[in-house]
Amino acid sequence: MDEVRWLDPDEQAAWRAYLDGTRLFLQALDKQLQADAGLSLTDYELLVRLSEAPERRMRMRDLADATLSTRSGATRAVTRLEQAGWVRRVECPDDRRGTEAELTDAGAEKLAASAPGHVTAVRAHMFDLLSPAEVTQLRAITSRMRDRLTDPGQ
Repeated sequence: MDEVRWLDPDEQAAWRAYLDGTRLFLQALDKQLQADAGLSLTDYELLVRLSEAPERRMRMRDLADATLSTRSGATRAVTRLEQAGWVRRVECPDDRRGTEAELTDAGAEKLAASAPGHVTAVRAHMFDLLSPAEVTQLRAITSRMRDRLTDPGQ
């Protein structure tokens, strides 16, 4: 078995700060959305993804993949959004066995009403703390991490 390359003190401190910062950031965004819009961060992300999709529709499996959710998790979230009238399920035009989620006009209105508070929170908890150079570094670092984790062959 290969020898473990333990984290040195600087790496350990960076790792823990990253974990804590990420968890606290996501909790703060979720709390803001719950308080201001009655949405979870997951629900908000689903609405955003649908709003950006052609015809405001996505296959359920593609929506799960796009939001890095399990298929069952995406299905439960879409069910909540459907009950609120913000999303509806429609038959796939090219595959009768498949189902698509479609953003309703009410869902688009909910998203438009929720977005300003969410963006304000993202800016306050992240981008207002960073210089333009740090934003560029953050994008490079997190893109590299995402690419490694989504394509382990890299």
